[in-house]
Amino acid sequence: MKTLDKKTLASMIDHTMLKPAATSGQIRQICKEALEYGFASVCINPCFVEFAANELKGSDIKVCTVVGFPLGTNSTETKAYEAEKAVKDGAREVDMVINVGALKEGNLKYCENDIAQVVKASKGALVKVIIETCLLTDDEKVNACLLSKKAGAGFVKTSTGFASGGATVGDVYLMRKTVGTAMGVKASGGIRNLQDALAMIEAGATRLGASSGIAIIDEMST
Repeated sequence: MKTLDKKTLASMIDHTMLKPAATSGQIRQICKEALEYGFASVCINPCFVEFAANELKGSDIKVCTVVGFPLGTNSTETKAYEAEKAVKDGAREVDMVINVGALKEGNLKYCENDIAQVVKASKGALVKVIIETCLLTDDEKVNACLLSKKAGAGFVKTSTGFASGGATVGDVYLMRKTVGTAMGVKASGGIRNLQDALAMIEAGATRLGASSGIAIIDEMST
């Protein structure tokens, strides 16, 4: 793997604050940190999108938000509305959760449409599909990735961080192998230090979701 510098690694991190008790003060702080470190985005809950967009106005830092989060069991219509509203409020990236139950019972047409409707409603904003790998078999992970690709999403993402497990090197490798070079792969959940981050990138991740982004970057010597 090519050696990364701090600036390059920071540009691959979504600086994340998705805690249910997050306050506007905390959102303002992570926006300030994102500007200082040069993170790819701030990843926040939908109610803070407009606020964060104003905090980051004029910068290259994107606002990323979540749709159907964290269970993925909202109706397709609700997910599409969430995405449309978020983009209107200033989101440039949308991380949506698939309907895991539908995938597991083989209702692939439903899953594909679920993703496609969010992609359509996002009107050009980047859509990342959270497949919640800890709940899936390898065959289901492959199906989820292929459906995401077919439905027009830009990324597949491992995890919400709210289920029983987060990103693993093996899952990231499998996802990258499945989607090839046509899509991004985001590793998220449990990435807490530089070693974790570099392992995910080595496996094929092109974006990392982490609340420990500052600690990760500060571990680097250059």
